Amino acid sequence: MNGAARSILRSAALWAVLAAGTAVFLYPLLWMVGVSLSPADAAQAATVEGGFAWPASPQWENYREALGQIGSGNAGEPMRGFKDALANSVVIAVLVTLGTVLSSSLVALAFARVRFRGSRPLFLVMLGTMMLPGQVTMIPLFILFRNLGWVDTMLPLVVPAFFGNAYFVFMYRQFIAQVPEALLEAARLDGLGWLGIWWRIILPLCRPVTAITVVFTFIGCWNDFLAPVIYLQSDDQATLSVALNGFRNQYGGITKVHLLMAASITTMVPCILLFLAAQRQFVEGLGKGAVKG
Repeated sequence: MNGAARSILRSAALWAVLAAGTAVFLYPLLWMVGVSLSPADAAQAATVEGGFAWPASPQWENYREALGQIGSGNAGEPMRGFKDALANSVVIAVLVTLGTVLSSSLVALAFARVRFRGSRPLFLVMLGTMMLPGQVTMIPLFILFRNLGWVDTMLPLVVPAFFGNAYFVFMYRQFIAQVPEALLEAARLDGLGWLGIWWRIILPLCRPVTAITVVFTFIGCWNDFLAPVIYLQSDDQATLSVALNGFRNQYGGITKVHLLMAASITTMVPCILLFLAAQRQFVEGLGKGAVKG
């Protein structure tokens, strides 16, 4: 067998493995979509008996019915609960993502380029906080926010993001440390201070890291269930994850599984769209991190 034939066989084997892996990962999503578009009896049968069959006549009204039953909707406004939960989730996720990007990149610039006494011990202490389980600080933080009068508001979920995230500070610092010093020196000669350098030089160069931070932070905040349950006690303050859990408890039986799948698919859409939009920068950032360390 010549070299060309071996190359073709290797390529065919590689594509076969990738296709099999893709099918394995996509099957649960396709099953959810298929069940969400099925009538109640077919969805119940698919859940009990297993297997997957695409519905011959997709029931798109399942989505409208499911969204109308999420949250505190009523007959006059059947989608009010979903709209309120969606708005709360969007506001919280966007603010947390914005605060994490700005604060983490700014702190990382200080650790990477600004020379001050105690910078290394402080950096090590910051890294040490990554080893502290969130359950350890859960009660002290709740007491703190309760004393501040922030319980049942979005402030406990949003404000901490503007004080940096240790994991993303570390990522930004490693990337900023690779920026040539001559570039920063030229910016100083042009009259830029540290804030100007951060805004005009560092942030544009850190687009791959920013893409990773945005995707991880937004998806993590969007799917977060524990923090909203602890701090948001009113129905009108509930996020989509909390509203979806309430919907599951109320309508999540076998007979309503098609509605549960429809609601779940709907809450997944923003995360999928965000990843597709940031895919190029996201993959580039992962590649640079793997090569440069």
